[in-house]
Amino acid sequence: MENKEFKIFFFGDSICFGQGVSLHKGWVAQLSRSITESESIKSENLLFVNSSVNGNTTRIALERMPYDVQSHEPDIVIVQFGLNDCNYWDSDKGVSRVSPGAFAANLKEIIQRCFVHGAKKVILNSNHPTLLKKQFKYSDVDYNDSNKTFNELIRGVFESLGSDLKKNTIFIDIEKYFNNLILDSSVELKDLLLLDGLHLSESGHDLYFEKIITKLEEVILEVKN
Repeated sequence: MENKEFKIFFFGDSICFGQGVSLHKGWVAQLSRSITESESIKSENLLFVNSSVNGNTTRIALERMPYDVQSHEPDIVIVQFGLNDCNYWDSDKGVSRVSPGAFAANLKEIIQRCFVHGAKKVILNSNHPTLLKKQFKYSDVDYNDSNKTFNELIRGVFESLGSDLKKNTIFIDIEKYFNNLILDSSVELKDLLLLDGLHLSESGHDLYFEKIITKLEEVILEVKN
């Protein structure tokens, strides 16, 4: 295993891509740099790849997954989707971009495909809270309510995994982490987001990094050894 390239893939949307901040300040880039420089991990053969695309839903992601993930047979995949799936476009006249049932099925299939194509571990994230309180034209819910609903779906997908998949899937509840920090400290959500109220500011990316770094290091060491 030591002589083989060890591949860590990030598969998500603009939150993984790092929309709105400099490339080196996104949480994915921070993780790559920190782990590569870590003394506890022999990093010569580590390959970090960010296969995330702005605006992706799980439906779109499944279409590009064969080339962007499966063909590379990654050892670890970090998966995060939902902030686009839960959105309601006026042109869809009252249905979310991806229905709740389809979102859950798509997310579960993404996880299953990761394992079929060589992943030893999958890290699954929920999504952070946002400041988007916009009311949808053809729906009674607003964006924040929809985001909360889809985060519950993500938790449900994790709980529904069969025993073999679940023991090798790590769920990181980003929503809960952000909410607890906001309640327990002087941190305000507006400081963690860009002016659009959705995408992460540099401080928001720092929080993702702080929450994920230890778990990712543990998982890399476990799989490599």
